[in-house]
Amino acid sequence: MIARTRRLLGNFPAPRSLRKQLLATSLLILSGLLILIGVLQYVLMRNFIYSNRAEAMETQIRSVPYDFFNLPGTVNGTGNRHPGDRRPLLLDAHTTIAIYSPDGSFRDLQEETLSASPAPRMSSAEYIRLLKLTPDKSTGDYRLITAGDGREHLAVFMKLGRPGAARMLLQMSVETGPLKDVILRQLLIYGALSVAALLAGLLLYLPALRKTLIPLSNMRKSAQIIDAGNLNVRFPVEQGQLEIDQLSQSFNGMLERLEISFQNEREAKEQMRRFAADASHELRTPLTSIYGFLEVLLRGAADNREQLYSALNSMHGEARRINKLVEDLLLLARMDGAPQLRVKHVLLDELIEEMRPQLLVLAGERNVLFDLSGGIRCLVDPDQIKQILLNLFHNAVQHTDAEHGSIHISLHVHGEAAELTVKDNGSGISAEHLPHVFDRFYRSDSSRTRKYGGSGLGLSITQAIAEAHQGEITVSSPPDEGACFKVSLPRLPY
Repeated sequence: MIARTRRLLGNFPAPRSLRKQLLATSLLILSGLLILIGVLQYVLMRNFIYSNRAEAMETQIRSVPYDFFNLPGTVNGTGNRHPGDRRPLLLDAHTTIAIYSPDGSFRDLQEETLSASPAPRMSSAEYIRLLKLTPDKSTGDYRLITAGDGREHLAVFMKLGRPGAARMLLQMSVETGPLKDVILRQLLIYGALSVAALLAGLLLYLPALRKTLIPLSNMRKSAQIIDAGNLNVRFPVEQGQLEIDQLSQSFNGMLERLEISFQNEREAKEQMRRFAADASHELRTPLTSIYGFLEVLLRGAADNREQLYSALNSMHGEARRINKLVEDLLLLARMDGAPQLRVKHVLLDELIEEMRPQLLVLAGERNVLFDLSGGIRCLVDPDQIKQILLNLFHNAVQHTDAEHGSIHISLHVHGEAAELTVKDNGSGISAEHLPHVFDRFYRSDSSRTRKYGGSGLGLSITQAIAEAHQGEITVSSPPDEGACFKVSLPRLPY
C-alpha cells in the first residue's frame, strides 16, 4: 500500500513551497494514520461484536429446555415428543438452530424457531471433527459459515445427549448481515469524524504553519539584501525556534568570517599596492642617482680624479642602499611564508652582553644603560634576536640627539615571557602615527630617511621575527618621553 501510494504521488509534481510541502506531508501522514486506525477499529470492533454475539447465543442455548430438542430418551408417556406438542422457540428471525447426529443426519429446527432462513450446513467431516474437539457444554468460540444462498452466518456449537447415549452437536447460527450493518454504521461515523477532523486541522494548521515559518521568511529577506558589498547585515537571532536560531548563528558566523576575509583581502591589496609603489620609489631614487653620476662621468668628469672618486663613492653608497633594500624585502618575504629558524637554548642576557661593544659603537656619544636580569633562557634563533635588538637600537639612535641622547636597554621576566625593552629620550612618536609604525615602508618623518638611509622596513622586520618566535612587539610613546619598544618572547622554565 505504501509503495503504491509513493507511485501515485510520484506522478504529481511536488509543491515547491515549503509551506505547501509541510501542509501536504502533514495531511498525508494524518490521513494515513486515520486510515490505519480505521482498519484496526474495524478488525477489533468486528471481533468484539462477533464474540459478544457468540456469548449471547451460548447463553440463549443454555436457557432452552432440554426436551425441546426432542432427543432420544426424552419421553412423554409412550415415547418421543412431536413438534406439535410444544410451543415454538421465539428467536430472532435471522437466528437458526440445527442438530447434527453422528449418523450423518442434519435436522433443521426452522419450524420450532420460526426462522426466516434455513440453517447453514457444513460438511460431515467438519461436524465430526467438532464432535471430537467440542467440550461437553460449548466450544467457547464461534465459526463463520457460508450458507447455500451465499449469506454468511456466525455459528456456535454445543454437545447434546444423555450420558451413555450417542452425543449430537447443536448448532445455533445467526446471519452476520445485521452485525456488519452495525460495524459499517460505526465506520461511517468514524469516517465522517475523520474528515471533519482533517478539515478542522487544515483550518487551524495553516495559521500555525504560517506563524512557524516567519523566522525562515525573515532569514530569506536578510539573505536577499546581503551581497559582497553589504556583508555587515546579520540574520535575526532569538526568534523562539532553537533550530532556526542555531542556523542564524551559524550563518552570522560565516558572514563575519567572510566580511573579515573580504576586509583582509582589500587591506592586502592596498598594502600590496602601497608596497609596490614604495618599493618602486625606494629603488628608483638610488638608481636615478647612479644614472646621474654615470652621465656626469661619461661627459668627461672621469678625467678628473677628484670628481671620479667622489662619483664612485656616491654610486657605491646608493648601490649599498639598493642591496640593503633587496635584502630586507627578501627577509620579509621569507617571514611571510614559512620562516626557517635555527632555534636553540639561549641565555638572553649573555646574548645582549655579546652585542654591547657593537651597540656602544653605534651609539657614539649617546648614553647607553643596560639593565639585564640573568638566567632568562629562551628557545630562539640567536641571529634573529640580534637582528631585533639591532633594528630597535638603530631606530633609537636615529631619533635621539647625538650628544644628549640616552638609550635604555632592559631585560626582565614578565609572567611566562621574557620582556626585552628598548627606550629612548628622543622626539617620540605622535599618536596618529603609533598604529602604523610596524607597517612596511611607513615613515612618520620621510626627511630622516634620506639622512639615515632608512627604508621603513626595520620595524616591520622586527615584528615579523618576534611573531615567528610566537612572541609580540608593542610600542608606547608618552608625550615628551621618547619611544619605548617592548618585545615579549616565550621563556623556558628555570
